[in-house]
Amino acid sequence: MVKILIVTGTPASGKTTVAKKIAKKLKADYIDVNEIIDKYHLAVGYDKERKSKIIDVDRLNDILEKLIKNARKNLVIDSHLSHYLSNKLVDMCIVTKCELKELRRRLEKRGYHRSKIRENLDCEIFDVCFMEAVALGHKVKVIDTSSFRKRPRRK
Repeated sequence: MVKILIVTGTPASGKTTVAKKIAKKLKADYIDVNEIIDKYHLAVGYDKERKSKIIDVDRLNDILEKLIKNARKNLVIDSHLSHYLSNKLVDMCIVTKCELKELRRRLEKRGYHRSKIRENLDCEIFDVCFMEAVALGHKVKVIDTSSFRKRPRRK
């Protein structure tokens, strides 16, 4: 039986690192939702204040549902929007969490604007992804990624 895992969390909280590790361990297909958004032109606008794309989540979910229904092997879906999928389609929702100091460092390293950093820190403080995933009926597991750091390359 095919297993569907979703990985959600605040931007820079370690979703991609966790999702790729799980996919490799389970020999599952990894789905980067950002690639789906670009491939199917799901950005319906741009929020200048937040400096981010506005995504048609209903269309995104329709596409992800088709991918899930056609899956022949386990899937790991990586996105801070993935928890909006129906809990009937998902076996486990993994929420990545990160200490605020480390999350701020990661967001700054990515070049996020000060207001976007504040917004994402607030999302982490108020456990937005976790609370929404629970409210939507997902079976949730939390992984703290605060200690995850990219190792410097050896010369």
